[in-house]
Amino acid sequence: MNLAGKTICLGVSGGIAAYKACALTSKLTQKGADVHVIMTKHAAEFVTPLTFQALSRNPVYIDTFDEKHPEKIAHIDLADKADIFLLAPATANLIGKLANGIADDMLTTTLLATEAPVYIAPAMNVHMYAHPAVIRNMQQLDDWGYHFIEPEAGYLACGYVGKGRLEEPESIIRILEERKEPIRDLAGKRVLVTAGPTQETIDPVRFFTNHSSGKMGYALAEAAARRGADVTLVSGPTQLTAPRSVKRVDIASAQDMLDQVLARYEEQDIVIKAAAVADYRPVQTFDSKMKKKDGNLSIELERTTDILQTLGQRKQHQYLVGFAAETDNAIEYGKGKLERKRLDAICVNTVGKADSGFQSDTNEVIYLNKEGKEQHLPTETKKQIAHRILDEILEDMEADRK
Repeated sequence: MNLAGKTICLGVSGGIAAYKACALTSKLTQKGADVHVIMTKHAAEFVTPLTFQALSRNPVYIDTFDEKHPEKIAHIDLADKADIFLLAPATANLIGKLANGIADDMLTTTLLATEAPVYIAPAMNVHMYAHPAVIRNMQQLDDWGYHFIEPEAGYLACGYVGKGRLEEPESIIRILEERKEPIRDLAGKRVLVTAGPTQETIDPVRFFTNHSSGKMGYALAEAAARRGADVTLVSGPTQLTAPRSVKRVDIASAQDMLDQVLARYEEQDIVIKAAAVADYRPVQTFDSKMKKKDGNLSIELERTTDILQTLGQRKQHQYLVGFAAETDNAIEYGKGKLERKRLDAICVNTVGKADSGFQSDTNEVIYLNKEGKEQHLPTETKKQIAHRILDEILEDMEADRK
C-alpha cells in the first residue's frame, strides 16, 4: 500500500515507548500520509502534544470535550476519515479497554467509532505481556479482526530483557506498506449465512441440541462482510460475537430459523446454510419441569421442516450453498444432498476429527458444485476456509454468467 494521501490516526498511549511515536509520526508524514495524533492524558506525561503537532502539522487530540472545530464532532470526524488506525505504543491498559468496549477518553471513544482497519503495536513489561488477562484481551481483539504488530524482544526500559519492546518505526511502516487493500469482490451483494445449533424444547429446563459451535458460519459471515457484502447472520445459540458490520438475527429452534430465513430469502444473492439444524423435535412439550420417575422415559419426536430443501424448492436467482457434516461416505452423501435439494454447491466435512468439524478452530472441506466440481480445501483455520469457500462461490457465479 502506498501511504501517500492516506489518512492515518495514530493513537499514542502512556508508556515510555511514546518517544518512538514521535519518529513514527515524522516518518509517516515524510511518506505523504496525513497523520492525526490522538494521545491519552498519560501519554502527554511522556511527550508533549506540541511535539506531535509540529511533526504531523495537524492539531493533536487529548480531550474528548475539546472540540477544535465547532462544525464537527471531533471523535466521529476522525473515526470516519481514517484510512488506517494505528496504536503505537499500545499499553496493556489501552488493549484492555478496547477489548472490553470501554470508551472513557478521546482515544478509546474514537476507536469504538471507527470502521477503519486497526493496527495495534503493543509495548509493555515482559511479564505484563505474558499475563493471562492481556493474552485474553489480545485474543479477543484478534477474533474481531484487529491486526497486531508483534513487539520485539530485547532490553526494556524497566530493566528486564524479554518480549515487550515496541517495534521500530521503520518496521511498523513497512508492515503498513505491505498491507494489501481489502478485496471488495462482494460489494453490492446481499449474503445470508446461518450458523450454530438449534434447540428443540422439551420443558423449561431441557432441550435437544447438537455440538455445533457456530464458528464456521460466523467465519463465513465475517469474511463476506470484509469483502464488501451486506451480510445477515441468522444464528442459533452460541457464545460467539458477530462483527459489527454484520446484521445478526438470533433464533432458538429450527422453526425460528426457517421463519427468519424465509422472511429474508427473496432479497438475497447468496445464501450459505452452515447451521446444524435439528432434524427432529419433541411432539409434546411441557410448561413445567418434568419430574424424574422410576424406569425409562420415551419421548416421541417428529420431523422438523427441512430448511435447505425448502430453500432449494423456492430458489429463483439465489446462489444456494449447503453444508453436510458427515462421519462416513462424506462425498457420496454430499452429492446426494446437492442434487436432491437443488443446491448450487455444498461443503462437505467429516466431523469427529480433532482438526475439523464441530468446536474446532480449523476445518477441512470438500466443495462440490452442481457442475461436478470437486475441490478439496485442506486443513486451515475456519477463517481461512471461509475465504476459500467464497472464492469458489464467486468463481462459480462468474461461470454461470458466461
